[in-house]
Amino acid sequence: MNQDDESGEGTRPRSEPAADAPGPDRKRRADGPGGGLLMGRIFGVPVYVAPSWFLVAALITWVFGGQLDRVLPELGSARYLVSLFFAVAFYASVLVHELAHTVAALRFGLPVRRIQLQFFGGVSEIEKESETPGREFVLAFVGPFLSLLLAGVFYAGLHAVEPGTVPGVLLAGLMISNLIVAAFNFLPGLPLDGGRMLRAVVWKVTGNPMSGTVAAAWVGRALAVAVLVGLPLLTQTGALGDTGDLNGMDTVMDALLAAILAAIIWTGAGNSLRMARLRERLPDLRARALTRRAVPVPPDTPLSEALRRANEAGARALVVVDGQGEPTALVREAAIVGVPQHRRPWVAVSGLAQDLTDGMRVPADLAGEALLDKLRETPATEYLVVEDTGEVYGVLSTADVERAFVQAMARPGTTPR
Repeated sequence: MNQDDESGEGTRPRSEPAADAPGPDRKRRADGPGGGLLMGRIFGVPVYVAPSWFLVAALITWVFGGQLDRVLPELGSARYLVSLFFAVAFYASVLVHELAHTVAALRFGLPVRRIQLQFFGGVSEIEKESETPGREFVLAFVGPFLSLLLAGVFYAGLHAVEPGTVPGVLLAGLMISNLIVAAFNFLPGLPLDGGRMLRAVVWKVTGNPMSGTVAAAWVGRALAVAVLVGLPLLTQTGALGDTGDLNGMDTVMDALLAAILAAIIWTGAGNSLRMARLRERLPDLRARALTRRAVPVPPDTPLSEALRRANEAGARALVVVDGQGEPTALVREAAIVGVPQHRRPWVAVSGLAQDLTDGMRVPADLAGEALLDKLRETPATEYLVVEDTGEVYGVLSTADVERAFVQAMARPGTTPR
């Protein structure tokens, strides 16, 4: 499965499964054009910029430009060029934050699908979960730690430039923004990095990763409520700085910002609980239990005759074999349904079959996440299930896997939703 998490204010890797259904089409959608604009590859990992980034960059340019007009009025219209540079530099800092997660994941042998810069931050899509709580803690910690380190670098840079100049203002802004990113991500609730650290601690103490997820997710929900209510109150009371020129529009913007951040945290926490429940149910998905009995038929066999043989044998799948009895293709169920009853005596099964590839051969003993990973490697509607000896066990339909997955997820359990 894929793992990811989402952050606000530019920050954390995804460490929960991104796919919420087992079908291989999910993987294709996740890897597809939805990633945004490809900017390049770092350490072999593609870096994308989502369309929402341009909206946020424009907003940062406008807001920071207004601040520059008060601090450096002599800049005139050039202040927006400086503000645009600040927006790009800030998201470069976010990229460094995500690269910290990515490098740590790669060092631990965890594949990273991509990095994406997007609205309110960045995402490192890590495809597997950490094997130990210690690695989980390190993987989450390195991101905000790098943001703190960057804040320190920008603070040191302030001593090398004149105060009240463009470099001074930029360095101060980048220092403060990285401090905010670090502080926000250290908050101990999922889906933030601090939540993953809390999850690792509870996992270590209890020995149960599920307990860690539940604890960190509920703290995340509490944080969402606190942000929704507390951020506008802090702004109005002046706890976050001078509010002498506070007006109605500022109040609306503060409330909107709080609502967006709260929604991101609340949704991420809920997704973490749902994905934890998913992983808990994955062992119920076993290739052997889900496989349909199949009958072998030569390629020129009429569909009606092949179906008659399958009905007599109590089978629900057809495997096309060559003259030596070796499987060469699988007859697609969707193609059978599409052939009218009166046409079936005149249609050969070979015209309804998909040629077998190595990726379409599934070991009968596969189960859980390993089974889903195998199906994603080679997207298809049917797979040939084989024993270790190479003997054909039957045919596995993607539709059956998805149906079993939904049923397993629907069963009552102890995991909060």
